[in-house]
Order: sequence, then C-alpha cells, then structure tokens
Amino acid sequence: MRVLTRLARTLGHRRWFARMGKAIVPLDRAVAKLTKGRVIALGLMPTLVLTTTGRKSGQPRNQPLVYVRDGENYVVIGSNWGQTSHPAWSVNLLANPDATITLGGREVPVRGVLATGAERERLFGLLLSVWPAYQTYTERAGDRVLRVFSLTPR
Repeated sequence: MRVLTRLARTLGHRRWFARMGKAIVPLDRAVAKLTKGRVIALGLMPTLVLTTTGRKSGQPRNQPLVYVRDGENYVVIGSNWGQTSHPAWSVNLLANPDATITLGGREVPVRGVLATGAERERLFGLLLSVWPAYQTYTERAGDRVLRVFSLTPR
C-alpha cells in the first residue's frame, strides 16, 4: 500500500490525475456509503466523508475529503482539484458551519471554521505533508485562495 500511496502522491500533480480523481468521486461516495465510511479512497490517503447542508436545497450533501489531524480537530481543504471555482461543499460550510464527518464507520458532529492568516498557512503546511499536490492545485486555481477549514468536534 505504501508504494501505491507514494505513486498517487507523485501523480497527484498531473492534470490528468486531477480529472480522473474528480471523475471517480461519485464512486468513492458510493463505496463510502456502502461501507459506512470504513473504506474511502481505497485507503491510500486519510479520508473522511463530510456531510454539509446544502445552502439552497437544505439537503445533506456528502463529500469525501483528504484530511489531517490537528489535535482534536480535522483539517480539510477546498482544493476542487485546482479549478478556479470553490467547491460547493465549502460554500455550504460557510453558510452553515454545523456538519458531520464520517470516519472509520462512526459519525462525528463538527463545526467548520474557515482558517485565515498565519493559522491558514500553518494548517496548509499540515495538509501538504499528506497531499503535496495541494501546492500544484494552488497554482492552477489562479487568483482563488483555496479555503482551509478546521472541523472541531461538537
């Protein structure tokens, strides 16, 4: 598994890999749902499922995301694979910061806080240690600043 993880981290900088990753997100969601969050992203990266409330629909929206721990908090980033627009889940989290994460088969209620300034840079550094391609995504995103959120258990 380590070899596959290293390979994924290397290929993550390639545009075709981002396109492929985005295309398989629906499959990842389905596998996560079937396994109650025990299997996500083939176990290659630390991944959780974030459930936000749609800001317009009011419906639950699930998104598998790579995360890193920061003490008791979970840190995620709205990279959107380096696209120039923010991912919908980050807009939902800004509108309603109360959310749920599913991790290892258990659900944890969390509150999302947008990190800014020095705190954002510190958390971004933690995220880079797990998925170095976030630096490439930052470059591809143009003027858009990738949103970094700290998810605090409630």
